[in-house]
Amino acid sequence: MIKPLVKDVESLSVPCERASAADAGLAQDLLDTLASLDEAACLAANQIGEAKQVVVYLDSNDRPRVMFNPVLKRGLRPSRVEETCLSHEAPTKSTRFDQILVTFDELVDGALVPRKKELRGWTAQIVQHMIDHCKGKLV
Repeated sequence: MIKPLVKDVESLSVPCERASAADAGLAQDLLDTLASLDEAACLAANQIGEAKQVVVYLDSNDRPRVMFNPVLKRGLRPSRVEETCLSHEAPTKSTRFDQILVTFDELVDGALVPRKKELRGWTAQIVQHMIDHCKGKLV
C-alpha cells in the first residue's frame, strides 16, 4: 500500500527498532511507496511512519531491493557528497564511503536470513543514507 511520506523531524530522529519477519507487510508498503515516487532511489520505514529497521533501494540495474536490519560493517574511500532526501527539501553535504560492506537480513520463505554484501558508488551512498535513517540520524 502506498503510504504518505513523513517529514516531521522529531519522528525521524528516533532510532528504529529491529525488524522481524512479521514486518514483511511493511517491506511491501515501502516497495509500493518507492515505486509511486518520481526520481526516488531509496526509502526507510520511518519515512512512512514505522520506526523499524527496514529499507528499500534501487540497485544499479534499477531493481528494488529490501534490507531488514542493515548495519554498516566497513567503509573505504570516504568523500564529501551532496545528497537530497525525500523527508526534507534542501540538499545537504555528507561524508560517505565509496565502497562498503553491509550486513542485513533478507526475508526468505517467511524467515529472516543473515546476509552480507559489498556495495560501491551510488548504491553504497544511498544504502548509507538509509542506515542513517534507521539510526534516527537526519542528513
